[in-house]
Formats: sequence, C-alpha cells, structure tokens
Amino acid sequence: MTRATSLFAISAASLLALTACTTPERSANNNDFKKTTAGAAIGAGVGAVAGLISGDDGAERKQNAIKGALIGAAGGAVAGNLLDKQAAELQQSLGNDRVTITNTGDRLIVTLPQDILFASDSATLSGGLQSDLIAVANNLQAYPNSMVQVVGHTDSSGEAGYNQSLSVNRANAVVNVLAGAGVPRTRLQAIGRGEDQPVASNLTEEGKAQNRRVEIVILPTS
Repeated sequence: MTRATSLFAISAASLLALTACTTPERSANNNDFKKTTAGAAIGAGVGAVAGLISGDDGAERKQNAIKGALIGAAGGAVAGNLLDKQAAELQQSLGNDRVTITNTGDRLIVTLPQDILFASDSATLSGGLQSDLIAVANNLQAYPNSMVQVVGHTDSSGEAGYNQSLSVNRANAVVNVLAGAGVPRTRLQAIGRGEDQPVASNLTEEGKAQNRRVEIVILPTS
C-alpha cells in the first residue's frame, strides 16, 4: 500500500469515527440544507490530523497534512452533498410542517415534537403521524449507508427515573414503526435521554413543549 493510499484510508476512517462519535447538535434553522461546505471543512480537518501523525519527520508530516486535508475535504464535500440531497427529498415527502430536519454537515436530525406523536405520559404512537414515519422509513431505505439513532427526550416534570423510562419506551415505539416499514433493525438503535438534554428552558410551558421530542439521527457510514 502506498503512503498516499494509506493516508486516504486513515482520513476516511477518521472521518467516519468523527461522524459516529460527535454529539448531535440541534440547529435553529431547519430550512438550510446547504452543508456541503461544512462537510468539506470537517473532512479537511480530519485529513490534516491524519497526515500530521503519519510522517516520519516534521517536513514529511507537514506535506502529509496538506495532502490529507485535500483528500479529506473532497470526501467530506461528497458526504455533505449527499446529505443535502437526502434532506431535500425527505422534506418533500413529509406531510407535517412541525417535523423539522436539521443538516449539521455530518448527519441529519429529524425532530418530531412529542405532542404529535404521543399523548401525555404515553408511549403509544398516535395514528396521525404514522404516514410521516413511513416516509422517513422509505427515505432510509433509499439511502441505506447509514446508522439511525432514535432518541427520546422529555421535559423535567415528574420523577427523573420515570422520564428516562418513558423516553426509552417512546424511542422503541418509533423504532418499531421504522423496522415494520422495512428498515433493517441492525441499522436502528433506540436511546432514551429522559430530561438530560433540554433544548429550551424547563421553566416555561413553551420550553417544556420543545424539550418533549423524539429525534431520528441519521449517521452516514460511507
């Protein structure tokens, strides 16, 4: 294997590792799908780091960092462009404008407010949103190279242990619909965060409503 090929492999593996391990962040603007540049920046940074650790001396490491940045930027731009395309297609297929899609440049986050999914204190899905979950499932099958985390969140009302269990049960309910619609269970992971990751203040009813949600996090694997 040549040094350039080895460097590409390191860059690609590092980019995938970064994609898999970064904590999802929620964007305030769900209409911006132009994240190709962000993907390129992520790839360039990862490639540069891979290059820095692959040389035998300072000069060689510097050269490899430049090569790695170029390789990583190209790969990241491709990944970002694919996410742009997937996000746009998913947005067109959804029938509820309260379901938001955030493209962070290395993943998509589909956010579903709790009150359109579940009744209060319930993990039984309402029938009204089933078609949107089916649309998400169809999109995931059209873009098979990803892992999917379904993450349940609650507000801070009630006992923390109960909220944690409720968030897990709600995440599992969404996973069951996606799996029933044809998404392989090997791609799906149900996660409950309870009240631990609020996106708004729990001191107001409006903030609590924002915190009660399920997020479908789509993590590309190639």
